[in-house]
Amino acid sequence: MFNKKLLTGLFICFFTITSIFAQEKAKDIAEQAAKEDNVEDSITYVKNQISKVSDLAEKRALYIFLASLQEQMAYYQDAQKSYVTAAGIKAGDVQGMPKKSNEEIVLAAVRCALSSGDYESADSYLNSSVRNSKDQTIQAYIKLYSQWSLLCRAETSADLQEPFLLLQTYAKLDNMLVVQPAILLTLWYLSGEKTYSNEILKKFPKSVEAAIVNGDVQLLPTPFWFFVPKSGEAEQGTGSYVTASIPEETKNTAKKDSSDSNDKISKYQLGLFRTQANAEALAKEVKDKGFPAYVVSDVRPSGTTYYIVLVNEDSKGNIADRLRSSGYDCYGVE
Repeated sequence: MFNKKLLTGLFICFFTITSIFAQEKAKDIAEQAAKEDNVEDSITYVKNQISKVSDLAEKRALYIFLASLQEQMAYYQDAQKSYVTAAGIKAGDVQGMPKKSNEEIVLAAVRCALSSGDYESADSYLNSSVRNSKDQTIQAYIKLYSQWSLLCRAETSADLQEPFLLLQTYAKLDNMLVVQPAILLTLWYLSGEKTYSNEILKKFPKSVEAAIVNGDVQLLPTPFWFFVPKSGEAEQGTGSYVTASIPEETKNTAKKDSSDSNDKISKYQLGLFRTQANAEALAKEVKDKGFPAYVVSDVRPSGTTYYIVLVNEDSKGNIADRLRSSGYDCYGVE
């Protein structure tokens, strides 16, 4: 006799198994994205795949991965949105992907908001439930980012006094050790005093902050750093890394790849400023080096006007390479 209950049970079991195998995993998507020709293509690939993923944990992991790619390309506003989306998904970590608590994700969103000059959103995230965290490391970053937010707002040297004094205090506290390199770098950048840069090199010689002091790494032209009315000039070193020679065939391939990837990009952004004079100063500096830089304004929903320094792509399609070779970080915009 035909057993309908058994058939129904087998069908449900089969459907569940096939659904599991059909559901692509975040780890597989991330690995495939890494095989793309460039980061731009990786971002596009991940965006297309996220909509096909239904498992919340896998989707959360993919949004975190996408945000990291966007942040790597200095697409800070996009990265901020992706981190916020990930933080809003109630799910845990997945196997094979980086483990991130929601508090860590929120702080990543804060970091990206500040990098794009959006201190209002940064403060909003900082004043969320993350403020009540019992994690000492999270609290250290909250204190640091709160002062960075104040610096992001600063328009005169007087505005620097309160955050500068607090950062000096934080630099001496044991419970702020995890962010001490960033604190020292901020104090050095604001004041130009070598005592702070020397301390970075002595205590944290292998840190990114030490690389910045040495001149091996350049700071991106983002609002937090360029808006601050510094009281002294923090002079970077000339660099300590030896650049390996690049085979000619590799150079040719890189040029071709660069040209192909720039087909959709019409201009490059070098800086985003709240003060027009700062934007004009950077534009003039870039012009003096032979690039047709110009400034446009953009009014954000918050009512804040930003001044953006741009350089249009040229007929050769290598403007980004030339800008970076001249010491200017940039990223493509449509």
